[in-house]
Amino acid sequence: MPGSDGVSPVRALEFAFHDTLHLLFSPFEGRRWIKLSVVCLFLGGGTSSAAFHWSLGTLPAEVGFQEAVSDLLDFIAGNPLLILSIILLGLGLSLILFYLRAIFRFVLIDSIIREEVSVRKAARELRRPAHSYFFWLLGILVVVGILLGTGALLALPHLRTAAASGGGSLVFVALLAGIFLAEIGMGLFVALVVTLTDDLVAPIMYAEKQRFPAAWKTVWRHFRAEPRTFGLYVLVRFIMAVAVGAAVLLFLFPALVAVFSGAIISGALVVLTLRLVGVAWVWNSLTLFLASLGLLLLISALLLLMSVVGMPGQVFLQDMGIRFIGSRVPSLGATLKGASPK
Repeated sequence: MPGSDGVSPVRALEFAFHDTLHLLFSPFEGRRWIKLSVVCLFLGGGTSSAAFHWSLGTLPAEVGFQEAVSDLLDFIAGNPLLILSIILLGLGLSLILFYLRAIFRFVLIDSIIREEVSVRKAARELRRPAHSYFFWLLGILVVVGILLGTGALLALPHLRTAAASGGGSLVFVALLAGIFLAEIGMGLFVALVVTLTDDLVAPIMYAEKQRFPAAWKTVWRHFRAEPRTFGLYVLVRFIMAVAVGAAVLLFLFPALVAVFSGAIISGALVVLTLRLVGVAWVWNSLTLFLASLGLLLLISALLLLMSVVGMPGQVFLQDMGIRFIGSRVPSLGATLKGASPK
């Protein structure tokens, strides 16, 4: 039965710090870093806060990037089949990435527990719990999306009525604020569910070969026995996620600025060179393919850079969840090898 003899969130943090140093630096192996970086690449690149806004308006006007982007939008808008293809491609790619995220979540857990990275073996052996994780979590996200969409559609006529009536401005503001608050609350709830699933539920599925609902019941049973401890875990987990994200951004910012600058300068040189030889850049199937290929290479380089820098943070946060719930689930705790931190 659940009890209060498990480690505290702070103690789990100490264990995770010790385990991360041991896994990555005792001894240091470049091949292990590369493998773990590839695994973390499919888990978000190390941190979800590594996002930047880069404005092309700072470039000289004669470079012609803004005109090229405007022509691209006009070209896409005039091809409905291309728009449909982009939508279908985006949906298919999203499902593939979401499935790979489920697979590599268990590969990361296996790598931390076994202290060795065997991607193919782990992906093959853990396919069943990964599939359960994928389908249940995808179903939850779809249901939440349907609920949000249905709520927005039901509220839309009332918003139009309130906006059309001159004296109903307060009603309109109240409805709009209610919709925003509901979306924010639902978004926070989904983020909490996904975080707890990754940190606590997935390790139980790994250790006990349980399916998604059974593992969640185990976590819920322990949560009811120790609500304050689990609440403290969520708080500590949030603080550490922010700290890890800030640390990753500190290292990533100069590198990302250099990569973005190099990419924009390279694109500008291509456009200017074509203009010098008397060739105008016109959007067609060939140029659209070349631009998409260049953009894909740029995104791949950025994601790879983010995963290499942010990989230790991913390992640390995942290990913290494993240590916390592993001290309460004997089958999971028995698989842990790391020594106790001093």
